[in-house]
Amino acid sequence: MIQLAFVCTQNAARSQMAEAIGRHLAETRYPGLRVCSAGARPSGKVNPNAIRVIEELGISMESHWSKSLDEIDSDALDYVITLCDDAAEHCPVIPGATTLHWGLEDPACLQGEGEEVLAAFRMTRNEIKRRLLRLLTTVESETF
Repeated sequence: MIQLAFVCTQNAARSQMAEAIGRHLAETRYPGLRVCSAGARPSGKVNPNAIRVIEELGISMESHWSKSLDEIDSDALDYVITLCDDAAEHCPVIPGATTLHWGLEDPACLQGEGEEVLAAFRMTRNEIKRRLLRLLTTVESETF
């Protein structure tokens, strides 16, 4: 079994999308995968544009909420993946976990709900999925 956590500053967009994609992959392709997400300074809400672009993939985010690092079981983690520089700086070292930094731009920095904003969210979503699949392919032979 592989357990990983995605961490960004607010746990509102990037890490939430990564958690949703990871959980979907666990249900459909990698049954030994456990995924969670957290924020260094959680916002308390999930970005509606993140929800929208994940639901475009047929994945529900109904059970998602913005949470802090204190709310996840860090002792069981194999990987901690930070998605922004701020989280990389503020994420505590988790003993026994491999830390990766994916440094993705925050699409939530764009204001509004127009097509340009959604396009930025989709680009981030697609990049997260691409990187996650590459990581899982790398560790697949060792674990799943």
